[in-house]
Amino acid sequence: MIIKNIGLLVGILEDGVLRKEGAAQGQTGTLEDAWLRIEDGRIAAFGPMATCPEGESLDACGGMLMPGFCDSHTHVVYAGSRDGEFLDKINGLSYEEIAARGGGILNSSDLLHRTSEDQLYSQSLFRVQEMMDKGTVALEIKSGYGLNPEDELKMLRVIRRIAGNVPATVRCTFLGAHAIGRGYTHEAYVDEVIGMLPQAAEYAQFVDVFCDEGFFTVEDTDRILSAAKGLMRPKIHANELAVSGGVQVGVRHGALSVDHLERTGDAEIEALRGSATMPTMLPGSSFFLGLPYGRAKDYLKAGLGVALASDYNPGSSPSGDMRFVMALGCIRMRLTPVEAFNAVTLNSAYAMGLSHEYGSVTVGKRAGLILTQPGWDLTKIAYQYQTPFIRKVFL
Repeated sequence: MIIKNIGLLVGILEDGVLRKEGAAQGQTGTLEDAWLRIEDGRIAAFGPMATCPEGESLDACGGMLMPGFCDSHTHVVYAGSRDGEFLDKINGLSYEEIAARGGGILNSSDLLHRTSEDQLYSQSLFRVQEMMDKGTVALEIKSGYGLNPEDELKMLRVIRRIAGNVPATVRCTFLGAHAIGRGYTHEAYVDEVIGMLPQAAEYAQFVDVFCDEGFFTVEDTDRILSAAKGLMRPKIHANELAVSGGVQVGVRHGALSVDHLERTGDAEIEALRGSATMPTMLPGSSFFLGLPYGRAKDYLKAGLGVALASDYNPGSSPSGDMRFVMALGCIRMRLTPVEAFNAVTLNSAYAMGLSHEYGSVTVGKRAGLILTQPGWDLTKIAYQYQTPFIRKVFL
């Protein structure tokens, strides 16, 4: 297929660039009045309309063509809803207070335990299809609502089943260390998570730990990641509720990403310098919970890159709309539209090990693309963040 009469082709990048950092995150290649050819699901060629070859074509009618969104942090496999806790939040209870009353993650764990595997698959697949309709072409899905071996494996099987039945690319993360499972002491549950690692590695590419105040300590995290070495690469929840040390322990273990970062200081920025770890911020959680937004601009000024992801989950970010995440990056975090665009495409793809396949318009990459209606550009997508803009998603 040839897509012709593209008003603006954005996200053009030479081969071999896997992430954007510092000033480069504010840059993207563009081409006006363009065409692009897809062969066998990959980008085969592109250029100005004056050189457009003959062949079966789709007329873009002046619409913008851009890389599809990549969402590197989701909890989209969950059962039921936690809308009752939504009322608790309205009435002034904090995330920590709801968790202390037996809500939060443990509530989702109880719901998941009572839900059959087929029901869990159907509910979760609906959410993934919704995300694809909104332009997500690659996503990561975590376990972490099982909190015992049987139910964690149920989640991992559902994630594998979703990955095999949708055109988007799905990466799987084992997050057994999401909270202390019911009936366990803290120490016994850490031992249980370590015991789950070999079986989890049959399904998951990554291992994650909620290294934060009231959940898992730096010492717990170090034990779990040490045991997971050679089985799965780390991706860490860090610094959502407090400056926890999660960034530092993640970098020491070669984590692909450290995620949340609502509360970080200069020490976290220094720890990330020169590392292969992608700082990933989740503005949907900040929006929903009233938390601080990550210091994205400070990270860029320090020469680091930043990814943005949805954190789609039932308790703190019940949305997988990456266009809204991009808009929050601009409105609340003061990223430019291009900086936010790179954060939700190339850098988020990097944060799940997929930037060699997704996140830019590069010959040879998969054609995970969004074609907009005529008249759109990156600034307008973030500015008019509720106006429908997608004409077609290529998966």
